[in-house]
Amino acid sequence: MLANYHSAFLKYLDSQLPNDPPKGLYEPVEYIMQLGGKRIRPILALLSAEAVSGNYKDALAVSMAVETFHNFSLVHDDIMDEAPLRRTQPTVHEKWDINTGILSGDVMLVMAYQYLTNYPAPLSVALSMLFSETARKVCEGQQYDMEFPNQKDVTESEYLHMICYKTAVLLGCSLQMGAMVGGLSREESQVFYDFGIELGLAFQLQDDYLDAFGDPKTFGKQVGGDIIENKKTLLYLLAKEGANEAQKDQLNSLFHSQTQNTSDKIEIVKSLFVATKADQKIQERIAQYTQKALEKVNGFPISDEKKNEFRTFANALMERKL
Repeated sequence: MLANYHSAFLKYLDSQLPNDPPKGLYEPVEYIMQLGGKRIRPILALLSAEAVSGNYKDALAVSMAVETFHNFSLVHDDIMDEAPLRRTQPTVHEKWDINTGILSGDVMLVMAYQYLTNYPAPLSVALSMLFSETARKVCEGQQYDMEFPNQKDVTESEYLHMICYKTAVLLGCSLQMGAMVGGLSREESQVFYDFGIELGLAFQLQDDYLDAFGDPKTFGKQVGGDIIENKKTLLYLLAKEGANEAQKDQLNSLFHSQTQNTSDKIEIVKSLFVATKADQKIQERIAQYTQKALEKVNGFPISDEKKNEFRTFANALMERKL
């Protein structure tokens, strides 16, 4: 079922890639859009539309909007993070240059909004309002993410708020827009958004865990990138919470320094995550948010058979089988 949605989206994506001049603007767009990825957001939009109306094809334009926006945000995030790799391949600003990355990202944002005009009013207006609210929250989440490394203290609630905005809201938006295209009102489709929030939190926390402990061959990004950038992820916060004074001092020192020997820094920090049991505690949090997401499915105004498809998706996502 999920493979069918994935295949249908990729076929639609191929038909939508820009083949216009100037090549310097659109070649990077084609590059990042075809670089792979799990296509989680477009699949969710198609899944919810099919569950509500029985016709996922109506949501192809919405699925393209969320995936184009997602990739726009990745291009700009990679510039801000100075990331060399995206999905095991050079990032856009590394392959071309920073100015190209900025402008190509900008045009992707415009393209994302254009897909919403494929729907008649008042649906297009409702979709645009939800999409705009989501886009603004994503930008706010990114700003928090940039500020936290220089902030003396970050609380767990602050961190969860940041990842909710930076990651989870777009999953929620994808699901809700698919349900709205399927025929539900914004109010009726809210439960789909809520499911996406819980699932997005679980997904991002697992991403934080894999950033430290994942396999670089399958993770798709530089393992230890958050540690190098002194990002105060939940792993770091849980480690400080469970650390003794000596370990706290060591964590503070490591996360307020820049070093050329990044490999040693990564290994030392990872050993502290294990010693303080932060690696176990974050996996408990991941399980909790996954369970909350599964509970939200019970409130979907769809058949039990369709509800099981969302449960299958959630479990496959968290097992990294998507």
